Amino acid sequence: MAETKKTVAAKAAPKKVAPAKKEAAPKAVKEAAPKAVKETAPKAAKAKAVSSDSYQNRLIKKYKEEVVPAMVKKFNYSTVMQAPRLEKIVINIGVGDATQNSKALDDSVAELTTITGQHPVTTKAKKSIATFKVREGQEIGCKVTLRGLRMYEFFDKLVSISLPRVRDFRGVSKNAFDGHGNYTLGVKEQLIFPEIDYDKVSKIRGMDIVIVTTAGSDEEAYSFLQLMGMPFRK
Repeated sequence: MAETKKTVAAKAAPKKVAPAKKEAAPKAVKEAAPKAVKETAPKAAKAKAVSSDSYQNRLIKKYKEEVVPAMVKKFNYSTVMQAPRLEKIVINIGVGDATQNSKALDDSVAELTTITGQHPVTTKAKKSIATFKVREGQEIGCKVTLRGLRMYEFFDKLVSISLPRVRDFRGVSKNAFDGHGNYTLGVKEQLIFPEIDYDKVSKIRGMDIVIVTTAGSDEEAYSFLQLMGMPFRK
């Protein structure tokens, strides 16, 4: 029995020592740690977080405060949810000479990325055309689909800056609607966008811009885009 008690006491001894090691840790170090973390937090990150939360695109603000009430009043919608809105914008560039020069397609992809801020996808030929030396599946262009904030920023830049830079600009056509509330706009050169440097352009290229809306008719889409700032020809 005496040996058994000694063995039990020997095993129990380490358990009593463990709390002593935890208490040996200085309280000053523990109290100083949170302060150090707080002091090292960069002030720039806090300022960035505040600015990102408070930022609101001016076109989105205009849509909510001016366009929606005007559309509801004009077409007598029963709810504001019936008011048309931008769904997406698709920009497409056809590069016919990419069949002979692959660098031409790379240049168009780079320019479209610069203009939209989003990397485009390449488009491929659906069938072979011997006259144009095009093979099925060959890359002959690029396109990008914009939604959300990037879509509104591109539309704002298009109607406020880019289109007015067109030579002898008198407005865009009213007859480019597809019957379902969508509008297609053709641009003859990419130089109208301020991001493009004229000295670095290898070839002048045009592009097709398709503005997809939720409008149910062309009349609604026309009124909606006009209120959004689209400069239609008078």
